Amino acid sequence: MTSEPKALSAEPVPAPQIGPFAQLIFGSRWLQVPLYVGLIVAQAVYVLLFLKELWHLVVHSFDASEQQIMLVVLGLIDVVMISNLLVMVIVGGYETFVSRLNLNGHPDEPEWLSHVNASVLKIKLAMAIIGISSISLLRTFIEAGNLGTTRSNFTESGVMWQVLIHLTFIISAIGIAWVDRLSESGHRNKAAGHG
Repeated sequence: MTSEPKALSAEPVPAPQIGPFAQLIFGSRWLQVPLYVGLIVAQAVYVLLFLKELWHLVVHSFDASEQQIMLVVLGLIDVVMISNLLVMVIVGGYETFVSRLNLNGHPDEPEWLSHVNASVLKIKLAMAIIGISSISLLRTFIEAGNLGTTRSNFTESGVMWQVLIHLTFIISAIGIAWVDRLSESGHRNKAAGHG
């Protein structure tokens, strides 16, 4: 007599029942959706700003100096980096705090989305802010040759404050990464202690 293996049950596991107050608290995450929609609108505004600046660059390319063209191009890069920051916040924030996007296997799924969590998102945002600040500081340094003249958009103290703010961003990012690393090693040590 041969016994056939029992077929595995294909019935879905029922979701645990939670109380109405817990449902209200958990459902409140959907209040963030209008915030992400607002960021999408801001993204559209940045696209319009980019196109406007690009149009000015093309129209004035023959009568502009190399330095002026470089400043406009740096401005375009700045807009792109801010736009990338918006995408990270919109996609990563929605995926982390509201609901899954279920993009697994999609050919356009961002590489970083597969391992995004609140800590990774904070570090990526800090690095993006440093990049944006770097572009802004580079633009300032290019114009620094005009300091003390009427053509300058900056003062010496203004340049100093930009450098200090940029250094603050860098120190903050290092601090965030360090705290994240400490908490990660703490989780590993805790897991090893239970194993």
